Amino acid sequence: MFYIDIDSSTIKVYSYKEKLELLEDNPIYFKNGFTKDRGITSDNLSELYSYFKLIKTEYGLDFVNTKIYVRGIFRSLLKEQQNEIIAAFNEKFNLCFNIISQGLETYYLEKAMNNDYNNKKVMIINEGEKTTEIVVFKNKEIIDQKKINAGVIEILNRFEKINEEYALVKIEEVYNYALDFLKDVELDNDYDCAILTGGEERFAKLVKFNLVQNTLFTDGIHEYMLNYQDYVDGCNKIFYQMTMNDLYSLMPQNPKWMEGARAGAILPLAIFTKAKINMIVPSDLNLIHGVINDLNEE
Repeated sequence: MFYIDIDSSTIKVYSYKEKLELLEDNPIYFKNGFTKDRGITSDNLSELYSYFKLIKTEYGLDFVNTKIYVRGIFRSLLKEQQNEIIAAFNEKFNLCFNIISQGLETYYLEKAMNNDYNNKKVMIINEGEKTTEIVVFKNKEIIDQKKINAGVIEILNRFEKINEEYALVKIEEVYNYALDFLKDVELDNDYDCAILTGGEERFAKLVKFNLVQNTLFTDGIHEYMLNYQDYVDGCNKIFYQMTMNDLYSLMPQNPKWMEGARAGAILPLAIFTKAKINMIVPSDLNLIHGVINDLNEE
């Protein structure tokens, strides 16, 4: 089976037999040129259709062997354009363009996080563009949930020079700004670790954070961890030692993903500090992991 995750800026293509495997991810910035009345631009729609023409041929995608989960900006489209895209996928590719609700997305993300953490008390942080969700697991049960109305875009908009070749803003300034969003968020101080989702394991490997073997739990997914000080050192590295071109070069197939690297690192840092978290597990968990977990429970 093939599973495809489409959000506001990236298309991820997975295959699943005995394990989930990311085959490729392709950036299309559907937000660029988007307006509420006109929706997604014709250029971006053309790029979407051209990409699916390629991967349909490459992987033999069809209605039976492929499930597509669409979220993000596509939920903001006028019904007319949603129906236009759904019809185009049906007619051009024999595929179902399945736009899911925010509630279903949250459900699948929770399913993705529901793994065996060796009975640890684990905080999972899912930082998005506009909001950040915190889910706390213990003994395979959710015991707490928080939603913070801030994400990567909030930081990028506030600190315009964060993505200069070397960041022209101090980490401390961004950290204090992020900490303000947590002033009314109650967090415990006895978490065994925090899992940071959103492609963070791949990112940590690319920029060479000081990763060590995960000895906290074994779930077949999370192989590495790092301590709080090593995370701080990693933040300093991407702000002050690596240029944006250095970061872009680490992900040539999707370089713009790195534009959220510096901004996306600091709100989690503020959370780690406030919750006195010492061990961090970077994670590539996403919605499709939740889809698979949900299917396996049936």
